[in-house]
Parts: sequence; structure tokens; C-alpha cells
Amino acid sequence: MEPNEVSELKEQAEHGGESNLRPVAFTMSVLAVLVAVTTVLGHRTHTEAVLRQAKASDTWNEYQAKKNRAYDTDLATKLLNELAVSDKDAAKKTAKEWADHQGKWADDLKEEQKEALALEEEVKQAEIKANFFDFGEALLEIGLVVSSVTLLTRSRIYWYLGIGASIIGVCSVVWGLLIR
Repeated sequence: MEPNEVSELKEQAEHGGESNLRPVAFTMSVLAVLVAVTTVLGHRTHTEAVLRQAKASDTWNEYQAKKNRAYDTDLATKLLNELAVSDKDAAKKTAKEWADHQGKWADDLKEEQKEALALEEEVKQAEIKANFFDFGEALLEIGLVVSSVTLLTRSRIYWYLGIGASIIGVCSVVWGLLIR
């Protein structure tokens, strides 16, 4: 083989092999970035769900504490009304104060319950959103790996399959972003 034939073969290999794979390499780079962004979105959404669940639990705890306090006050009021006490007027005054507190606490209980239920609904929404991000992440990773097989086999069918999986993954991520 002559020196000019070697350089021609080298140029053909560079132009034929590498340039045909540039779109594949570029696609893989874009997919890697999309996987990273989707992973962050998924992790943040899972964290949001956990934090909202903790807030919902705190709210339910406050609800239960107020309910217990109202129940104890109700029992004490009934007991105070039934017992023979030396100062009936003071006992009635105390019972009335407790009854006033009970009215306020009843309103507080309704608000606490409403807030806790709303927080639980937000947790469900965040979990649904996170599931879309997780599914999208998995499909983007599959698309990335399947596309990389193109570099080994030089068969573009794998690139097309990888792009197909990635498109479905991106749709899942977009759907997750649109959920409110």
C-alpha cells in the first residue's frame, strides 16, 4: 500500500465512521443532561412529599391534642356541675369559661382537620408528580444506554430505539411538570 492510499483510507475512516456517529454522540450528551435534570426534579419532589407528610402529621397531632383537651375539659365541666361544691357561683363561672373555650376549640378542630386533609392531598399530588419524574428518568436512562449501543454496533436502529424511549421519557417529565 502506498502512503497516499493509507492517508485516503484514514480520511475515509475519519469521515465515514466518526462523522456518522456524531449525531449519536450528541444525542447521548443531551440525554445525559436530561437524565441529570430529571433526577434532580424527582429527588426534590420526593423531598417535598416527605416534608408535606411531616407537616400533615404535625397538624394531625395538634388536632388530636386539641380534641383530647376539649374532651378532658368537657369531663371536668360535667364533674364540676355534678359535685357539691362550697362556692356554687365560682363553680358555675369556671364551668362557663370552660364551655366558652370548648366553643373556640371546636372551631379550631374544624380548621386543623381541614388543613391536615389539604396537606395530605398535597402529599398525594407530590407523590404522583414524583412517579412521573421517576418513570421519565428510567426511560431517559434506557434511551441513553440503548443509543450507546449504536457506537458499538454501528447500527442506527439502536439510536432510533433510544430516541423513541427518550421521547416517551421526556413526555413523562413534562406531564409531571404540568400536574398542579
